[in-house]
Parts: sequence; C-alpha cells; structure tokens
Amino acid sequence: MLSIAKDRPGLDQATVAKSALRTFFNIAEAWKLSTEEAMTLLGVDSRSTFFKWKKQPELAKLNPDKLERLSYIFGIYKALQILLPKPEAADQWIKRPNSVALFQGKSALDRMLKGRVIDLYIVRQYLDGQRG
Repeated sequence: MLSIAKDRPGLDQATVAKSALRTFFNIAEAWKLSTEEAMTLLGVDSRSTFFKWKKQPELAKLNPDKLERLSYIFGIYKALQILLPKPEAADQWIKRPNSVALFQGKSALDRMLKGRVIDLYIVRQYLDGQRG
C-alpha cells in the first residue's frame, strides 16, 4: 500500500514519509498511546529517532518493515472506524480486554505490543473478518 512512491514519479520518499508518519502520530494520539507503545508499534528502538520523525517526518527513511507496520496500523484504524462509527468507541476498542480466543482476555493493543509485524497482521485480519 505505501510502496506507491516507487510507482508514481511525482511522489518521492520524503512525501510518503511525511504523510505516513503524520497519519501514524494522529492515530497514536487518538488511541492515547504512550511514547513507548507508539515506538513499539512503529518498530523504532531509538527515542531520538522517534522524536526526530515526529518533529520532521519528511526526513525519515522508512524501510519496508516500517511501511508494512504503518499499512497494518492504518488498516486497523480504518476497520475500527467502520465497525464502531463513534470515534471514541473505535479509539478505545484497542485497549479493552477481549474474550475472543485470539486475544486470550487481553486487549488488541496487548497483542500488537508484542512488537512483531505478524501481530499487527493478525489484529488487522481479525477486524477485516468482523467487517465481513
């Protein structure tokens, strides 16, 4: 999804990074994520890099791992907005305990905070399945 910069001549990596990271930071704010939680979802270990990207997203070099993570996060956000049309309910869902076997009584955020891309994928697939 976010590999469009290579396919469209007028869209450079800085433009994609700026747009993608601004969207991510808006989602992180809506979900009320801590800095550490946001860093984990984004797959960033360095606080200085994280804050540099937050301040100047156009300077970020987003590798395929980061782009894949962002794609899943955007899909999760969109699916929640569709499934739970009240924005506050959609934004709070990721932190609520869930009795579905996939989450084992924990929240979707707990699953996503394992730090692996596959966990973002699993949450995205679950929500897409709920959409039908």
